[in-house]
Amino acid sequence: MERITWFFMIVYYYCCMASLTMAAQTNISTDQSALLALKSCITHDPQNKILSNWSTTTQVCNWAGVTCGAGHHRVTDLNISNFGLVGTIAPELGNLSFLVNMDFTNNNFHGSLPQELSRLRQLKFICFRLNRLMGIIPSWLGSLSKLQTINLRGNKFSGSIPTAMCNLSVLQVINLGYNQLSGTLRT
Repeated sequence: MERITWFFMIVYYYCCMASLTMAAQTNISTDQSALLALKSCITHDPQNKILSNWSTTTQVCNWAGVTCGAGHHRVTDLNISNFGLVGTIAPELGNLSFLVNMDFTNNNFHGSLPQELSRLRQLKFICFRLNRLMGIIPSWLGSLSKLQTINLRGNKFSGSIPTAMCNLSVLQVINLGYNQLSGTLRT
């Protein structure tokens, strides 16, 4: 009887481990798809850092500008600053559910910030400084409760600063300079 119990415990253990491995693989596949969607939105990559490096033949955690968490092997940091990229921001980036830091500084991204980025609930640092983003600063930024830094300096944002930004209780740094903003800031 004791041998049968041990046998079933071992089988149960291996089934659980296989299930966890498959779940982790599915999750990194989600991250890979989101980043490949961004790659497809890039029209110019002068340093050839993304167009040549981001491919299904290389593990996502080894891609240029991508850092994964040690425990869960999910994308936690996307830093493609100073790559000289031209393109738009892919809405699929909102699927990077473990993303903590997003830095797109000094590129030539244009268009607006997609609503789907509002799903990045772990985000602490967001920087789109020195790009050509336009439209209004989205009010959904105020729903990202873990945000500590927002840097949108040097873009073409217009309109007023959303009052929802006042909801960010842990916000330490906000830089919205060199845009085309108007109105007054009220708390």
